[in-house]
Amino acid sequence: MHNKTRNMAIKSEDKNLPKTKNGAAVRASDTCASVNAGICGFACRIKARKIDKITVGLEISESECQQIQQFSELLSKLTLKEIFAPVTRNPVYLAAEQAGCHPSCPVPAGVLKAAEVALEMAIPRDASIRFEPCKGEEV
Repeated sequence: MHNKTRNMAIKSEDKNLPKTKNGAAVRASDTCASVNAGICGFACRIKARKIDKITVGLEISESECQQIQQFSELLSKLTLKEIFAPVTRNPVYLAAEQAGCHPSCPVPAGVLKAAEVALEMAIPRDASIRFEPCKGEEV
């Protein structure tokens, strides 16, 4: 199919797809996750889209947190190798540090989980941290 014709066909297909808040089409290959960061009260939405076998595109949106907004500007895609890089060399955590994110912010972990799911390296299951009363155990 000619490139121009193919692009027209894709745009035509996009009209029938559900849309995100910013108007982008949501495809079946998209992975979307919501992260509630906790006591700060900020939340965000992560969208990961499989670009090819080893690359995922990222969109981090819907957050009022200035650090997460800056973090989102630093990340647009990840490769499989980058996703599984150790924390001290992982581009997601390096971007979070550069943006001034709090060290315990769960958003970077959410980005990595969404990227793994988009590349079919993990199944989409919720993750959580829940605080509960200690039951007489010594710390």
